[in-house]
Amino acid sequence: MSKPLALLFALVGTLLLASISFFIALRQPWMVLLCALIALGFIGYGFAFKAKLRKRNKQNR
Repeated sequence: MSKPLALLFALVGTLLLASISFFIALRQPWMVLLCALIALGFIGYGFAFKAKLRKRNKQNR
């Protein structure tokens, strides 16, 4: 995975996790749940994307 792409995934994931704490402070449980599900899906997608790229690079060698 290229460094800019990895940085993008890291920054967006961090912002999503920070938004969870923000909505906890505002006492909005539905937004906490929504952001938690989006964060979980986005981070999972990042791991799957990295594995797919690694597999593709392994086959091209």
